[in-house]
Amino acid sequence: MNSIYRDPIYLKERIVAWIRERVKDAGAKGVVFGLSGGLDSSVLALLAKEALGYNNILGVIMPCESQSEDADFALMLAENCSVPVRQVDLTPVYHAFLDALPFKRDDMRFLAMANIKPRLRMTTLYFFAQNCDFLVCGASNRDELELGYFTKYGDSGADMLPMGDLLKGEVRLLAGHLGVPAPIISRSPSAGLWPGQTDEGELGVTYDEIDLFLATGEGDERVREIVERARKRSEHKRKMPPICKI
Repeated sequence: MNSIYRDPIYLKERIVAWIRERVKDAGAKGVVFGLSGGLDSSVLALLAKEALGYNNILGVIMPCESQSEDADFALMLAENCSVPVRQVDLTPVYHAFLDALPFKRDDMRFLAMANIKPRLRMTTLYFFAQNCDFLVCGASNRDELELGYFTKYGDSGADMLPMGDLLKGEVRLLAGHLGVPAPIISRSPSAGLWPGQTDEGELGVTYDEIDLFLATGEGDERVREIVERARKRSEHKRKMPPICKI
């Protein structure tokens, strides 16, 4: 095991206890989370199940112009690991929203359109949460949070982030320990916002390089520049909106 990573058994025990405590303190019945078919949401699902049991968790599969394999992998996790799920196809909602805007499609910036998708998913999760007396669990890890690799008020919109202190490699170790199916563990990390998109391709740096830099400060100048530039550019995402105090 890489020395920068903590023991997955210890991590599981701490996070499971933390989830239970947060749900109890909030007076909630359980948690709801998006299930994308990726590594992070799969690990989150199994941590939540370990903490609260089958009847007090819900994974929501929310395709939105998504690759069909995303839902296939999410259902694989649900079936193989006995996780309750519901499916909500947000594709028609997404297109109806775009049609309602006072712009032609050709005049819409690509990222402005793409970021609607995680914000629709956030809204959907909060509906389930309020309808079921659940809390919304987000699946962001430390790498994503530090570099701002998330959509503001989208996948960052959650009541708790159980894995927010975990390096990506620690999430992968937990996946193996918890029994996440191997095809999910081996998938290339992707936010799924457009065909062929991968996290590492978009970031320009590998998660292993990010992990090492965040854990030790070690890395070549290219990695340092990418991480520090991303941190600076995304600082506003990690703060509450500023208030003009009179």
